[in-house]
Amino acid sequence: GTVSVAELAERLGVTETTIRRDLTELEHEGVVKRVHGGVVSARGRSYEPTLMLRTSIHVDEKKRIGQRAASLVMDGDCIALDVGSTTREVAQNLVRRRNLTVITPSLLIATTLVNQPDLRLVVPGGIVRPGETSMVGELAQRAFEIFHVDRLFLGVGGIDASAGLTEYNWDDTLVKQAMLKTAKEVVVVADSSKFDRIATVNIAPLDVVDKLITDLPPSPQLAQALKDAGVTVIVA
Repeated sequence: GTVSVAELAERLGVTETTIRRDLTELEHEGVVKRVHGGVVSARGRSYEPTLMLRTSIHVDEKKRIGQRAASLVMDGDCIALDVGSTTREVAQNLVRRRNLTVITPSLLIATTLVNQPDLRLVVPGGIVRPGETSMVGELAQRAFEIFHVDRLFLGVGGIDASAGLTEYNWDDTLVKQAMLKTAKEVVVVADSSKFDRIATVNIAPLDVVDKLITDLPPSPQLAQALKDAGVTVIVA
């Protein structure tokens, strides 16, 4: 939200001159806005952290979530793995699993699983979204409309009591909505930093979710909304 130059200098162990110089650069990049004595965040609801950045934060939490989510997968399952840093941790825990069919719009996840001999990997066609390396567009949507999966492991940009599930990018959202239509069970995998956050585009209400796997219990308001929607919360 808001932070002062003095606080940043103390917390980071550098001079206020260094902080002011760095904040000037961040302001030029559009990340912050300078105010008297400090800065405020300039990131609105449409700001999407890069996949590289998301992969480097909350690492331990995502690993625990990925391990717990993968434990739900049974031999013989047909599953869909959404794009994202947390769903990629699910994929890491499916290496050397047997007799699975995995469909994913993520080229990074596909690369993780491509050489597994007892796993059938399906990558939909479409347009590759730069940075995310996700497949988007009509071809990707149509592919998920013809696959009926046992479980969908869904990543989201935000989970909110009133707004439900939200995402930053419209193209990715359309693919997520196509995946939701044909999934027997929907499992959202999201660390607690996504709680009480609203991103730009609505994916779906909370009642489409069967399970939420996360690292900490949600806030009381969100926990009540999840309970009312019939969502089972699993804390890894």
